[in-house]
Amino acid sequence: MMEVIRDLAGFRSPRFAPVLPEERQVNPGVYGAELAFWLCTRLYEHRGLATSYPGAEDWGWLLGWSTVDGDRFALHCGNVDGTSDRWLVSLRRFGRGWLGREVPDFARAAGLARAVRELLEAEPTVTELEWLFDDACG
Repeated sequence: MMEVIRDLAGFRSPRFAPVLPEERQVNPGVYGAELAFWLCTRLYEHRGLATSYPGAEDWGWLLGWSTVDGDRFALHCGNVDGTSDRWLVSLRRFGRGWLGREVPDFARAAGLARAVRELLEAEPTVTELEWLFDDACG
């Protein structure tokens, strides 16, 4: 089966800890709204990359993004193992065409991946940043 999701970065930061109480979270112990909103805003303000507004999922939050050619991707933002200071950002690709069989190469989102990396590297509260995206793919 073709890989659909590729992890971009794992890191630690207190900046993205949940603001709202546990009973207001999408799922207990599942966070990422603050990280997703931060990425959404920063990607647009500092790199001109417009994503969707963050959307909640069972596992965390996502930001939709498309290339000018219509290739669709999403950034997944979530916490690691129920923590409120360890984070994972992943890149998902979506197929199109008949039955979604035309799946774009991850390299089509290399500019987005680079922008995420630059933003995380520039954020002073981010520590233990581990870049997981294969540079050969973008």
